[in-house]
Amino acid sequence: MNALDEKGIGRPSSYTDQKADMICERLSDGESLRSICSDDGMPDRGTVFRWLATNETFRSQYARAREAQADALADDILSIADDGKSDSYIDDKGQVRVDQDVIARSKLRVDARKWIASKLKPRVYGDKVTAELQGEGGGPVLFAKVVREIVDPAKEKT
Repeated sequence: MNALDEKGIGRPSSYTDQKADMICERLSDGESLRSICSDDGMPDRGTVFRWLATNETFRSQYARAREAQADALADDILSIADDGKSDSYIDDKGQVRVDQDVIARSKLRVDARKWIASKLKPRVYGDKVTAELQGEGGGPVLFAKVVREIVDPAKEKT
C-alpha cells in the first residue's frame, strides 16, 4: 500500500516538513486533500491522517490551512458568481439563448463551496444559530415561584 516495492516505486510515507508545508499550502489555496494526495510524489490520504494523529505540529499547521481553505473557497464563490461568460450562447439561428445547464452547474459549485466553508470556518461562514426562550404568546418567561433550599452534603450521603 504505502510501502515501497522491491524496485523502490511507491507512495512516500515518511513525514517531512517540506511535504507537510506543500500539503498545507495547497489546502490553503483551496485544493482538496484528495486532489493533493493523488499527485505523484505525494503521500496518500491515509498517510496524511496518520501524520495528523501522531504529529502535533503538523496537526496545528493543517488546522490553520483548513481555515485558510475556507477563505479561498469564499473567494472562489465570488469568482464563480461574477463569471457570466458561459451563461448564454448563440444558437444556429443567431438567437441568444440562456444555457440553463451552465447556470445550474455554477449554482452547484457555489453551494458546495458555501457548505464546505461553513464547516471549515463556522464562526465566519456558518449560519448563526441562536436559542431563545419565550413564554406564553411570545412574551417573557414567567416564574411562578422561586424556592431556595440549602442542602447539607453530609446528609445527602446517607
